[in-house]
Amino acid sequence: MEAKATAKFVRYTPRKVNQVLTLIRNKKVEKAFEILSFLPKSSATLVEKVLKSATANAGKLNDFSGLKVKEAWVAGGPILKRMRPGPQGRGMPVKKRTAHLTIVVTDAGVSDGKRKKKVANKNTVEIKTK
Repeated sequence: MEAKATAKFVRYTPRKVNQVLTLIRNKKVEKAFEILSFLPKSSATLVEKVLKSATANAGKLNDFSGLKVKEAWVAGGPILKRMRPGPQGRGMPVKKRTAHLTIVVTDAGVSDGKRKKKVANKNTVEIKTK
């Protein structure tokens, strides 16, 4: 089952939010919360809120076991254009960017970290040369 949560029109630049999202993509939700709690970036609190909302939408707010961050992306929102004073009475433009953040969690495809060993194909033929 997949669950999705979004945050729209947030006053964080998409580039800085994406730096945080790259750290939690394809990780277990437990591990993602652990990473976000120790991350010294201001957008980590926003990502943590949206991730918590996505796990609540999946119906597993208290027990994160079996959940994985399937997708996490950020898109640019509208840009607030402002002016600041510049030299010789000129005005300098300032772009205050906004972002739309989406996180999708799923319970399918979560493994315990153990990988199966590959078994050699029985149909292979070994050729011995002298």
